[in-house]
Amino acid sequence: MDSLSRIAVVEDDPEISRMMTAYMTDHGFEVTAARSGRDLDRVMASGNKIDCVILDVGLPGEDGLSICRRLRGKSTVPIIMVTGRGTDTDRIVGLELGADDYLPKPFNPRELLARVRAVMRRSVAPEPAEETPRILMFEGWRLDMSRRQLFAPDGAPRSLTSGEFNILSIFCQNPRKVLSRDDLLDLLHGRAAAVFDRSIDVQISRLRRKIETNLKDPSFIKTVRYGGYFFTPLVSPLAEG
Repeated sequence: MDSLSRIAVVEDDPEISRMMTAYMTDHGFEVTAARSGRDLDRVMASGNKIDCVILDVGLPGEDGLSICRRLRGKSTVPIIMVTGRGTDTDRIVGLELGADDYLPKPFNPRELLARVRAVMRRSVAPEPAEETPRILMFEGWRLDMSRRQLFAPDGAPRSLTSGEFNILSIFCQNPRKVLSRDDLLDLLHGRAAAVFDRSIDVQISRLRRKIETNLKDPSFIKTVRYGGYFFTPLVSPLAEG
């Protein structure tokens, strides 16, 4: 995977940018450095597919949070935010805006590498098991496992990030079961990737906004106190042909 993967590093500090670029290049990635949101826009528009964006929050001009919000509005590319702000509130804001992971400075380059590989694994469609139907249905919604797309009951597509799709696919394959946060982290390729724990809650919150009609009383994804989450609909495969 790494030898074919392209990363955009958006960092205005030359020393940190050089460190990240050199380390990721040494580990088989093709890296493009950018100093601003405008530079990133040019990279994204160049025609070369970017597989992951490492985005600093504290950029001059347009900050990383604004760039993340704007980028997420038009792309599902995995985003890892890096920043000197390490509080839970700052992390949750970044995740709410659509980041896939959040790494506070200073960080070990090996941890950055592990997180990049983890978010990229989660963004790649896994080979479906033979017993897993290609399309799953719940309450009129249609989840296409092969195309990684969700369609509303009226047939309109709903855009999901890779993290949101992966969580919904886990729910659809484990309906009417209580899944703890640890269960979800294990099913999302294991906790060894050191994904920020609250990212599960944030992604479920974003997923609810896309499929629930009443966010104050969700009907599909119920929160189980001290337990985790419970996906209420009956799920059935779509008959082929």
